[in-house]
Amino acid sequence: MKKLVSLLLIMVMMFSLAACGAKNDVAEETTAAVSETTEATEAPSLDATISVQVESSWLAYYQAAADRVKAENPNATIDFIEVGSFDHLDTIDKTDISNADVADVFAIPADRLYGLNDNQVLAAIDGPAMAANVGGFADYEAGLGGNFKIGDDYLAFPMNIETLINFANTANAATAGIDLTQPIEFTTLKSEDMLVPFWNAWFGVALTNAAGIELLGKNDDGTFFSDLTEDWANLPAEKQALFTALFNYWQAHDKAGTPMFDENAAWGYMDTAFTTGGQTSIRLEGPWSTGSLSALAGDGKDLAILPINQVTVNGQPLIHWKGGWGLAINARIEEDADKMALAQRMIEELMNTDYAVDFFTATGKIMENVDPSVYANSTLSDSDKTVIAAVIASYKDAPARPLFSEWGQVWDTWKNGVLSWASVKPASPEAAYAEVQASFKAMMLNF
Repeated sequence: MKKLVSLLLIMVMMFSLAACGAKNDVAEETTAAVSETTEATEAPSLDATISVQVESSWLAYYQAAADRVKAENPNATIDFIEVGSFDHLDTIDKTDISNADVADVFAIPADRLYGLNDNQVLAAIDGPAMAANVGGFADYEAGLGGNFKIGDDYLAFPMNIETLINFANTANAATAGIDLTQPIEFTTLKSEDMLVPFWNAWFGVALTNAAGIELLGKNDDGTFFSDLTEDWANLPAEKQALFTALFNYWQAHDKAGTPMFDENAAWGYMDTAFTTGGQTSIRLEGPWSTGSLSALAGDGKDLAILPINQVTVNGQPLIHWKGGWGLAINARIEEDADKMALAQRMIEELMNTDYAVDFFTATGKIMENVDPSVYANSTLSDSDKTVIAAVIASYKDAPARPLFSEWGQVWDTWKNGVLSWASVKPASPEAAYAEVQASFKAMMLNF
């Protein structure tokens, strides 16, 4: 009996020890699994090297952003290629993406997107995920983010918005009797009161858009059309009225002998005329011209900023485009996951909305995804705040800029048609229109 009891006690003890051992094994395995899961969810430090194109005046801002990225990724290397954005694009056009002088990350204007994509320059990015990381986008797809998308591929991340606004010299306006607090009708001004080099389509579209003129459009079936191939008699009244206004403006400058329609001399003439004491009160320009125009207007003392739609033509507000720039990634690193991850992280940090004011101070660029109050409540100068407010107001109602590569043919087509007036000397708006129509009919043959 005692042996039986002893045997039973031994069996109970053995079972208890086995159970304890099993519990310890389970605990160790569970701890190990949790540890492995934690390690798996932590973003790995990136070990890669990329190059980033930067303009000289942007360098300090870019360096600060790179330092923040490298603080998270100690093994990352971010080199800078200090070069102007357009010069960098010229290098791409003249060589190819394998050139060491072409950066892995670089700025592009929206209108270059299709051409660069056609030449297989751009890597596809995870735009929506980047937008979620950066924040502030009310509708990424409906804004610049969607404009930088071709098919299913997002090819650049929104950098800034841009459109044209009006700059006024208050002293000159007072002398000319122009009330800058009220809507200003272009057709009632004297020819030198407001200078618009509309022969350059960048400025000309502010007028043609006001009249609903489509210089080059694309149908749903992929075919192209232009309102300017229509005969004069078939043009709607508002489009005829616009060309009448353009003709009268050209004719007044032609009779006065100004160089307004000389594509080389016009710019210097406009600067002189806008200087305080000159005959010009209003210039249609981009926010990037704030510094130079401020210097002309009594070092800012005589400068006022007006939204583009404060000026009307035939009663219709001037309206430009929703233009902008993006940050793109070189297609040569598309297959290198670490480089792509580092490039996208660098772009996210450059567009960190916590530094939106610093970004504007360094680059003069306005982020799309930042509330206007951020700028209004900042330490920026009053003139900078006024410019930003005018750009945002002008941008809000503007149509999207056409980005398809064929639109590039419009620039010279429009310019050549309008500048031909100087030699042809059309005697009427209809005759002037015929010169432009001929240019656009010739262009349409290319399609």
